[in-house]
Amino acid sequence: MGSILFYLLIGLFFYWVFKSYGRYQTMAKGGASRPVERERIAQSELGLFVALMAKVAKADGRVDTLEAELISNTFTDISNAFPNADEVREELKTIFNREKENRYNADAVAQRLAQATVIHRQQRVGMFTFLVNLAFIDGELSRNEESLLVKIATYLQIDPGQVEAIMAQFAQIYKTGPTRTSLKEAYALLGAQEGESMESIKKKYRTLVKKYHPDLMKAKGADEAYMEDATRKMQQINAAYEAIKASR
Repeated sequence: MGSILFYLLIGLFFYWVFKSYGRYQTMAKGGASRPVERERIAQSELGLFVALMAKVAKADGRVDTLEAELISNTFTDISNAFPNADEVREELKTIFNREKENRYNADAVAQRLAQATVIHRQQRVGMFTFLVNLAFIDGELSRNEESLLVKIATYLQIDPGQVEAIMAQFAQIYKTGPTRTSLKEAYALLGAQEGESMESIKKKYRTLVKKYHPDLMKAKGADEAYMEDATRKMQQINAAYEAIKASR
């Protein structure tokens, strides 16, 4: 099975999010101007998924720079399906920040998400695929991340063989592992200068993330070879940004 299929599954997950927008509108019963109902979103499929994103991102003890960028882009994509996008995005961030500090309720969250999507197996597979990519995105999968992913898959009732195949595919995609780079190479990769402010460098970094990130390529019809090249490029970009940050 090629990696294109995995990006397609992630794409199907986002399709579900956008389709589910109508359900949120129905629940709100107040039209586009009604404020976000925080508890309703927190207990929805969307809120529960964001909670699991937080658990996976923090499973190895810290949220990596590239993890943070993927999460940020995901929140933007999701919230743009709502008329009150800024408010929804802030609520997703609130859920994420709260749940990343709660280490002991992943089982309960995964179980509630399984119940909320009981008739939508493909959605669950798409969500799980996204979580696996999130765990691998820094170039390696920690033991804690792997253990948590297996536990989530069990609650989401995803076949163990499919879980193994998904994880093996991302292991292959990210097989080069973390990339190390010199400071001179780091500045060159980001198109930055040594005297430049971190704020300016961060903007250039984010521009490159949007250009090369494999998840952001899925909607552009990129082929498998291009996505794998983009993955390697993203590892280099991330390593360059981390090297510059560490030197400041």
